[in-house]
Amino acid sequence: MSERKVYTDYFFDEPAYNTHDGGFVPLEEPKTPQQPLKIPELLKPDKETDTDMYYTVIAQTGEAQLMPGKKTKTWGYNTDLLGKTILFKKGKMIHITLKNELPELTTFHWHGLNVPGPITDGGCHAPVYPGESTQIDFKCDQVAATLWLHAHPCPATAEHVWKGLATAVVVKDDVEAALPFPRNYGVDDIPVILQDRRFHEDNQWDYMADYDPDGVQGPTAMINGTINPYFDVTTQRLRLRFLDGANRREWRLHFSDNLKFTQIASDGGILPEPVDFTHLMLTCAERAEVIVDFGQYKPGDEVTLFCDDVPIMRFRIHEFAPDNTTLPDHLVDIPDPDVTPGAPVHKVVMSGMDEEVMMNGKKFDMQRIDDKQKLGNVEYWDISNTNDMSNGMVHPYHMHGTQFRVVSRNGHAPYPNENGLKDTVGVNPGETVRLKVWFNHLGVFMNHCHIIEHEDGGMMAQFEVYDPDHPKQYKLMDMDTLMNAFAKERGVKVEDLNIPGMDM
Repeated sequence: MSERKVYTDYFFDEPAYNTHDGGFVPLEEPKTPQQPLKIPELLKPDKETDTDMYYTVIAQTGEAQLMPGKKTKTWGYNTDLLGKTILFKKGKMIHITLKNELPELTTFHWHGLNVPGPITDGGCHAPVYPGESTQIDFKCDQVAATLWLHAHPCPATAEHVWKGLATAVVVKDDVEAALPFPRNYGVDDIPVILQDRRFHEDNQWDYMADYDPDGVQGPTAMINGTINPYFDVTTQRLRLRFLDGANRREWRLHFSDNLKFTQIASDGGILPEPVDFTHLMLTCAERAEVIVDFGQYKPGDEVTLFCDDVPIMRFRIHEFAPDNTTLPDHLVDIPDPDVTPGAPVHKVVMSGMDEEVMMNGKKFDMQRIDDKQKLGNVEYWDISNTNDMSNGMVHPYHMHGTQFRVVSRNGHAPYPNENGLKDTVGVNPGETVRLKVWFNHLGVFMNHCHIIEHEDGGMMAQFEVYDPDHPKQYKLMDMDTLMNAFAKERGVKVEDLNIPGMDM
């Protein structure tokens, strides 16, 4: 039996939980019948060799049978809703054709992937227009991790994700393959994409009807595009790859019976040591891979996963072979390079609520470079949240183009599950989180709050990773060009566009 400490609280500051928001939408248990959890198919490569992988990723419209009655109009990648899981193998060259079969422009952002910016990274400077396609090529040079792909067309990112443009991306490597983890995809290794929606007339989603500048929420949990899901447990140990893919909602997760589970990975890969929990909170865009051991249950039992006090998924226990596998107390070594002597300390301040959100006192400007870091340097970034505890919220801070180390929270140690590589970190009101940051690629990248309506509303900036010996010039997209394209595609005048955040 493990002697590791079992953590029983959520760590984040309770007065800042989204449950205290004036516009908070509580989850409600669906009254519809339970459905088998949808397991996203693996996207089949167009071709794979010993050195290269080739994919075609298509953003498309569709319809999904989510509730009894009419199908819901949705968007997805290579499927009607969300997407097929995309698998990359460390060390291989990846070649992806990005096709847009939507009625309007979108972008393909590889959240957590260390690739050049801004085009390969897929932020707002890399639109793919309707009926068009583009090609990206990069080497997968990072460790095994659960990443994700989502749309990022400023300032319509939130609406595109809400319509369904989000899917899991899994990186595999030899180090992970040698660890005693479940990895039979769809059987004992499953993505769990946590989202929420409100269903309107005829089971349709209406983003504008639900709009809230502090983040759109719905009362119905949607897991992997499934309402009221259950999963048939046929192995004693189950690996769940949790992804908070919601626009706004924090997920405070725990099982019935306070069943212990073990986190083995965070955003950017395997943790150095496993961490045991009974309760786990994820802020928007964070990932956590956990192993759940159902050895104390018998066939016919049911274990429930809750968010706060609302059941969101059930695990139906079937016969399984005994599994006495134990995890070592040390899993992997995590890079922790020394900070470059004399390097500046970067300051990022997230402020405001509603339409007043800003970063470093400014709204996002697509043509403005707000900060720079030299390629090869290792530097501190201090991320502050100036909200106050009684009226503020936890802001999940995300950096494109890197996986960083969390050094401290207000000068104290980070949370126990923050000792691995991360690309998103929740920052409490009144708190400063220090990060240790380095980059492997040149480019212009964005950093922002991942409450998606906040980034659309202007709590976003951009920085350049540069090489002074090889300076580069980047052609950056401008807001007018994007707004004119959206107006043309939607068949309205620019002044009649209804895109929250466009006047940030």
